[in-house]
Amino acid sequence: MPKMLGLAGLGATGLAYGGGNMLFNVEGGHRAVMYHRFGGVQERVRGEGTHILLPWFQRPIIYDVRARPRIIQAMTGSHDLQMVNITLRVLSRPNVAKLPQIYQELSTDYDERVLPSIVNEVLKAVVAQYNAGQLITQREVVSRNIRAMLVARAMEFNIVLDDVAITHLTFGKEYTAAVEAKQVAQQDAERARFVVEKAMQDKKSTIIRAQGEAKSAKLIGDAVRDNPGFIELRKLEAARDIATTVSKSNNRVFLDSHSLMLNVQDKVKVDLSVAEKVQKAPKVEPPKAAPPAPPAPIAAPAVMVSAASP
Repeated sequence: MPKMLGLAGLGATGLAYGGGNMLFNVEGGHRAVMYHRFGGVQERVRGEGTHILLPWFQRPIIYDVRARPRIIQAMTGSHDLQMVNITLRVLSRPNVAKLPQIYQELSTDYDERVLPSIVNEVLKAVVAQYNAGQLITQREVVSRNIRAMLVARAMEFNIVLDDVAITHLTFGKEYTAAVEAKQVAQQDAERARFVVEKAMQDKKSTIIRAQGEAKSAKLIGDAVRDNPGFIELRKLEAARDIATTVSKSNNRVFLDSHSLMLNVQDKVKVDLSVAEKVQKAPKVEPPKAAPPAPPAPIAAPAVMVSAASP
């Protein structure tokens, strides 16, 4: 009886071990290719989930079919013989339907074997068509051409490229120094042009200001000649401005008429000078009036005397 139990336990252990080896699991985003010792690589591709296999006779090969990023750098020359350093970011994944063929031809490290070589090949072919300046100004066109050629080239190896982008583009030290020198020269030229234009504008503004001042002086002269009270009006305006400024100060300030530019005494001086001239003028005596005429004699009334007859 104990012997039977031992055999049963041994059989159960062997069955569990064999059952575990007869199953394999394919995780999400992966696919499996089955290799048979007698039939070779089978055409059927196993999807996600748990599958049965025959231990020792069959062996699963698991592929990650999700898109994976890869950074590839390449040094190539432009059409004008300038060295260009380009960095590409490539999203690649295997063609699921062609996994058996990929395993037979490229094994599991297909991307390591294919992508660096075809990327360098395509970059050299595309970049050689453009000058260094065009690589910068027409970067989108260059990226589109690289993507189209690289996708077509990768499909020959059953590799799908979901995206190809230029992430970095630099030139040689000599070309970079030449570009910087050119930019500095352009900036100096722009600065010199600005200085010249500014000087011309200053000259024009000076001429216009002088013309305006001359015209203003002429108008003021005409106003003074035609209306002597114009100066007095200007004095009053200046006095008002001075008084407004002084009133806003915290200090008390007393100003005389001269400080306020009123010069009220000017008119007094003028009046005094006029009075002095009047006093110094020779006196003219008025003509003497004729003596009044004597009154006319009053005539006696005529008396009629009649002689009496004797």
